[in-house]
Amino acid sequence: MAKPTARFDSLAAAQGWSASDSPDGKRDKKAHPAFDIEKIFGESTFGLTEMRARLPKPVYKALVSTVEQGTELDPTVADAVALAMKEWALEKGATHFSHWFQPLTGSTAEKHDSFITPNAGGGAVAEFSGKELIQGEPDASSFPSGGLRATFEARGYTAWDPTSPAFVVTTAAGSYLAIPTAFASWTGEALDTKTPLLRSMHALDGQARRALKLFGVKARRVLATLGPEQEYFLIPEEYYYRRPDLVMTGRTLFGAQPPRGQELEDHYFGSIPERVLSYMMDVERELYKLGVPVKTRHNEVAPAQYEIAPIYENANVAADHQQLTMITMRNVARKYGLVCLMHEKPFAGVNGSGKHLNWSLGTESMNLLEPGDDPHTNMQFLFFCVAAIRAVDKHQGLVRATVAHAGNDHRLGANEAPPAIISVFLGDQLNDVLQQISENGSAKTSKQGGLLGLGAPVLPHLPRHAGDRNRTSPFAFTGNKFEFRALGSSQSISWPATVLNTIMAESIDDMSTALEAELAKGTAFEEALLALLAREIKEHNRIIFNGDGYSEEWQQEAGRRGLLNLRNTVDALEYLKEPQNAELFEKYGVLSHRELESRHEVALEIYFKMVNIEGETTADIASTMILPAAIRYLNELLAVADRSKTLGVTGTGVLGTVQAVSTLVDELRVSLDKLVAQNAELGGDDLESKVHHMRDNIVPSMLAVRSAVDRLEKVVPDDFWPLPTYRDMLFVK
Repeated sequence: MAKPTARFDSLAAAQGWSASDSPDGKRDKKAHPAFDIEKIFGESTFGLTEMRARLPKPVYKALVSTVEQGTELDPTVADAVALAMKEWALEKGATHFSHWFQPLTGSTAEKHDSFITPNAGGGAVAEFSGKELIQGEPDASSFPSGGLRATFEARGYTAWDPTSPAFVVTTAAGSYLAIPTAFASWTGEALDTKTPLLRSMHALDGQARRALKLFGVKARRVLATLGPEQEYFLIPEEYYYRRPDLVMTGRTLFGAQPPRGQELEDHYFGSIPERVLSYMMDVERELYKLGVPVKTRHNEVAPAQYEIAPIYENANVAADHQQLTMITMRNVARKYGLVCLMHEKPFAGVNGSGKHLNWSLGTESMNLLEPGDDPHTNMQFLFFCVAAIRAVDKHQGLVRATVAHAGNDHRLGANEAPPAIISVFLGDQLNDVLQQISENGSAKTSKQGGLLGLGAPVLPHLPRHAGDRNRTSPFAFTGNKFEFRALGSSQSISWPATVLNTIMAESIDDMSTALEAELAKGTAFEEALLALLAREIKEHNRIIFNGDGYSEEWQQEAGRRGLLNLRNTVDALEYLKEPQNAELFEKYGVLSHRELESRHEVALEIYFKMVNIEGETTADIASTMILPAAIRYLNELLAVADRSKTLGVTGTGVLGTVQAVSTLVDELRVSLDKLVAQNAELGGDDLESKVHHMRDNIVPSMLAVRSAVDRLEKVVPDDFWPLPTYRDMLFVK
């Protein structure tokens, strides 16, 4: 009889946590005490409140001007800020400081230096200077650069970002000060995601304020704002470490569909299991300390899938906070015997995970994408809304490329995520207003939602929106913002936000230029504006689609409209090479031509490496775990068949099972041999040929191996199967 395997660890996984246990495993009735959000919010950040209390007034005012108005940083304030920041961090128990930056890997990086400096008396003092605050010098040799620098050239610089507050990271063993920074090469080229994002915010600010002047509005600053909704899975770590595919790639490369998936639709918004709810509360408590304004939590569609979402913040801080959110979620999960999975498709057959990026822009006093009760009369809103529509239509390939990576290829285009075709959803009310302007030169009315009665006198009448939502749209207007729904769960939001800001800056620039030209001719403002809006709506109407983005009819209609349907990462990334994109980024000072080329090369390199790792892992698991398990079972079946023959027993069922298993083993062997050969091939010498090899040969070969393995899982006994199954991982809470 075979030795029982990980397949039988469900009980251990379910017993890995109890409500009476504290996160560190010690029993404590007060393991999860209530906390005062207002009291703890931001307590681990060196924000404006802390600065006001610790800095000299002139220094504080200079720093506030930089943070709130985007004025140039006065370097003379650095020493005073560094001293105050150090004293604050030491009070929090910090022993080290780190410049915290975001290289082109899409995650974060840090190098820790101690505050301690030996003195002449044999002791030590804690020191931290303005120079150390402003500039760091991490080794840049092993970060992806896309050709911006040679591997042997190691020098890189980090530069303090005063607009994003420093924070203290606290662990069971101690604390350290983390300082958000930009990351650049010795030649000054951006090696990170923060620098282009800040540049794009500056470009958008300038063009938006220019447009507002035409409407008679003076604004100190216009900020892009972001609110990313993060989807994720939680599974017991008991299973995670027994699945080499999860450990190596973040997703399951094998897994037969269990009898039950998400078809009962009972998980979505369902009651949150206590273990998961305790985890969520712990995550929120840690994020509140870091000043991250998380707002929403709930069960998502798939079993074991959940979501967390914050309130809007300016784009730069939101991007930093999104990285902190992902780090915190992963770290806290381990306290509860769980692992947080953020791959876009960790499990086949159930919904994958996305990251909806809610994007808007506004001044210190107004949201520029707020339509009001009567959008047809809100000409300022219509100007910015049409500018966004124009931007997405003109740069649909670039927008699609921002969400292109290997993990997202499993989602985009499937009936669980937005299609690979970029389109804009407006809703009935706004679509009607724009149609009126396009057809008649002006809009006279706005559809109203009215009140919704529910038929029971005890229930209130609800104000109904003038239009419904559309979950199949990749770029949907949702009341006072656009929701870019095509991002992958594991993705940094900085690059998509950078592109949205930049194309919006260009669109506002072009429309403002056209409007200014008409005004210079003596045309009345409203007349010129309506003519401009009508022209732009007609020219870019093809991108507007309010129907079912999952339907085959839309695929055909989109083709007739001339919209792009970029079904995979390799096709989408080609659009980063278009000359118009290089011109766009250079014009607005967001990326140089070399910096854009580097992003394209890094994206291709990451795709190649991810798929290559998946291919090698697939072959390894199939060869060393699945195939031996199936052969052991086949050997046992053959032994039974031999004994049956000796005893004169027909054994028809045994022989039929032998044939079924043997056929699948043969199929697995053939497909595995092909995958091993393709893995060895790698596809050529240059990066682009390697990437095409991954897409065209490795991915199909992996799927063929998986097909045989998943069918074997349905016939090989539990005590032979070496991997935890979907039934275990998705339903043990």
